[in-house]
Amino acid sequence: MATDQLNLAIIIGSTRKGRFGPTAATWFANEARRQTDMHVDVIDLADTQLPDTIADAVPAEVDELSPRLTAADAFVVVTPEYNHSFPAPLKTAIDWHHTEWQAKPVGFVSYGGIAGGLRAVEHLRHVFAELHATTVRDCVAFVNFWEQFDDDGRLVEQEKGAFAAKAMLDQLAWWGQALAEARAKRPYTN
Repeated sequence: MATDQLNLAIIIGSTRKGRFGPTAATWFANEARRQTDMHVDVIDLADTQLPDTIADAVPAEVDELSPRLTAADAFVVVTPEYNHSFPAPLKTAIDWHHTEWQAKPVGFVSYGGIAGGLRAVEHLRHVFAELHATTVRDCVAFVNFWEQFDDDGRLVEQEKGAFAAKAMLDQLAWWGQALAEARAKRPYTN
């Protein structure tokens, strides 16, 4: 990294109409912006229009997203839990890219019912391990998310949420800095 500023890409993984992802992502992005060592880029997969089917030719939409992922030193994936896993558009976005994830840390903000989206997170940990990314231990999970935010999108228990976000952001900052320095010193190859 040329500076001590960490480039953090926050990815909204759901593209469904009426989704909660943007609310959770906005809250988390605001928490991340409080860190003096982070620059935040929010990537909404609903805006990327990535094709559902992987093909031999790389579509323009994939080429447009790739530089934003490449520029990231760390990622936070905001995901709901659908049928005990994560949404298909998120898997499509992950699968269209490979080297962009390598040797970079990934954190998670999840939401759902009683499990708070944590089953989706556990599936994503396996996917990112296959891509040579490092997932951080702590995450932010919203159990029964519809009860956690008010009508204006503000977290009801802000202090508790800020504590969880800070713990994960500190881990991302450590891993992001360490891995960026390692990649600069010795490019990662697999």
